[in-house]
Amino acid sequence: MSRDQMTFAAPDSAARPLYALSPDEYAAWQEDATEMFRAWASAMGFSGASGQVVLLPGPDGQPAAGLVGLGSDEDRARGRFQLASARAALKGGTWRLETALAGEAREEMALGWLLAGYSFERYAAAPAPAAMLIAPEEVNAARLEAIAAGEALTRDLINTPARDMGPAALEATARDLAEEFGASCAVTTGADLAEGYPLIHTVGQAAGETRAPRLIDLRWGEAGPAVTLVGKGVCFDTGGLNLKPGGSMGLMKKDMGGAATVLGLARMIMATGLDLRLRVLIPAVENAVAGDAFRPGDILPSRKGLTVEVNNTDAEGRLVLADALALATEEPTDLLVSMATLTGAARVALGPDVVPFYTDDDRLADRLGEASRRVADPLWRMPFWAPYEEMIEPGIADLDNAPSGGFAGSITAALFLRRFAADARRYLHFDMYGWTPSPKPGRPKGGAGQGARALFDLLSEGL
Repeated sequence: MSRDQMTFAAPDSAARPLYALSPDEYAAWQEDATEMFRAWASAMGFSGASGQVVLLPGPDGQPAAGLVGLGSDEDRARGRFQLASARAALKGGTWRLETALAGEAREEMALGWLLAGYSFERYAAAPAPAAMLIAPEEVNAARLEAIAAGEALTRDLINTPARDMGPAALEATARDLAEEFGASCAVTTGADLAEGYPLIHTVGQAAGETRAPRLIDLRWGEAGPAVTLVGKGVCFDTGGLNLKPGGSMGLMKKDMGGAATVLGLARMIMATGLDLRLRVLIPAVENAVAGDAFRPGDILPSRKGLTVEVNNTDAEGRLVLADALALATEEPTDLLVSMATLTGAARVALGPDVVPFYTDDDRLADRLGEASRRVADPLWRMPFWAPYEEMIEPGIADLDNAPSGGFAGSITAALFLRRFAADARRYLHFDMYGWTPSPKPGRPKGGAGQGARALFDLLSEGL
């Protein structure tokens, strides 16, 4: 889990030029290039097409410069982090970026380079790309490095198997962050949850004492708007007594992706010293099978006082989030956010890359959508559709954790959570996937933070 490759090279390093060119820009580059460089690029078939990389030889046999194809405007609109795909091809050395792109496009290219330096090496060697880049002009290098470090933390947590990433390990990560940045961290564990956090306790109690459930409460900052991040920390989800089939259980180490993402986002916020009062709440549990596991048909109390009928023990994430959201609303907060790998319905609707978000605040939704586009962190607004409220009202209890019928699964889950966040001034919910199924530029296969960079960008501009 090396971080050395997720920073920029020292600005005074000797560096070779790396030309990032569209087809039109390549034509202009040819006019000024040496005859040898033109001939070499032509011989290698370089045209400026997206993803092309050519190393131009120097007199010592080592690369003297590099060419990276950016493709057309349409190619750039369809892809993200195009420069990242070139990093491994450059083999090594230190480079300086030469590009006509400016502003947000230049920032995205530089961040993509950093994200491409990630490797997960806890269990097997996975060398990161050796090539380094001097921070391009007009980008905030320290900010981009902080974003990359937050994303790396999120990826590490999700990629770590449940054997080594249980509730106690999540707690340890939160405590390490608190120590690093001068935050406080309080934790309520095991039987102590029963009275104040009955849903967290009930969901997590079957995992036993060694993997006991807990509520992690991290606080940082003394001035500015109050922002509370709530992350689903289901460290492994068997489905409980509604046991998942084996094929559906294979990726359940990532069911704490919401917790991993809010911790990564918290790291970005604290490392850059944003002017706000941050609170992070993580209900950390394992949804296990044992004699004291909760059952379909059970009616459970919650911290808020609402009762919940359990129609499926595999819809446990919304239960543990409910108690944490209720706690969050017991003191004033300017923005309450929940992030969770919550429903398969969201993936059916939008696939693994695009994260649905929910809010009743139109201005907040517009600003978040703008931030999403600005930082290439794809989000899509979904509705808190009021006519579906009756779907989560079973009659025998206040709420149903898993309405029958299968319709609007992501929306009904969001409506369920909103009941527990009703006292918040502004509430924002992300139904994320937390995983990259196949490698893409800057995004290796495995754990992924989603929504964090867009939200960080929004918070950086102020609420």
